[in-house]
Amino acid sequence: KVVLKEKIEFPKMLKEIIETIIGSAIMAAGTSLLLLPNQLSSGGVAGIATIFYYLLKIPMGTTILAFNVPLFALAVYKIGKNFFIKSMVGTISFSIFIDMLDRLEPLTNDRFLACIYGGIIIGLGTAIILKANSSTGGSDLISYLARSFKPNLRTSNIIVMIDVAIVALNVIFFREVEIGLYSAIAIYIMGKIIDIVFEGIYFTKLVFIVSDKNEKIAKEIGDNIKRGTTGLLGKGMYTKKDKLVLMCATARGDVAKVKNIAREIDPNSFIIITNSREVVGQGFK
Repeated sequence: KVVLKEKIEFPKMLKEIIETIIGSAIMAAGTSLLLLPNQLSSGGVAGIATIFYYLLKIPMGTTILAFNVPLFALAVYKIGKNFFIKSMVGTISFSIFIDMLDRLEPLTNDRFLACIYGGIIIGLGTAIILKANSSTGGSDLISYLARSFKPNLRTSNIIVMIDVAIVALNVIFFREVEIGLYSAIAIYIMGKIIDIVFEGIYFTKLVFIVSDKNEKIAKEIGDNIKRGTTGLLGKGMYTKKDKLVLMCATARGDVAKVKNIAREIDPNSFIIITNSREVVGQGFK
């Protein structure tokens, strides 16, 4: 059954198409000005295009477009109309920008600098495209198609396997192990940048306090640090006694204050401090 009866919201669609084009331009800059001149690969179809670029002198954007067209032909029956349109825009604009920027001088011929900054720039562009619920084809489109036939497959596993195989091809073709090592660094940094864009850089601390003086501790934390606390019902499995566990999400700078308040009120309090990747709500994002 063809999945193309999806309703298009034009203002939202236009915004996401613009974001896709911007993300594609950023990705192309990282690829054409940093990775490609240094024979490095970001995996996916771009990695194959790098080999064709040096082997047959075919423009990278042309190769990317040629490889992605059959993928989109297969995917048209599997993906929604919105995603299909945005992904086509992303793939075409990415290909055009790559060939345009390839005419410029590379930003550096140092492979180490290229893999670091190339990974950062391509990761940023990729994150913008993903936030727009779009794609530039390649590995993520292949993974989508694979999961349409075998839903139990994990997207991350598919993409990693594809990228590893393509980077290995780059190493074999160029006969330099360093290319694979630097490319792996670039791909790792890309993933980290995508995580930062999606999840933010502001790590929060989560403090758990077990005490017999919970009410007083909670009041002091609220009055002095202006942070709320939540009481969780718990039970000590050794003592078999019911306990109220205080949970407090707080900024890193306030952790010592929370700990000092708890210890001053109850020197026997039991405190656990852990990282919280993201907190959304009042007082936070």
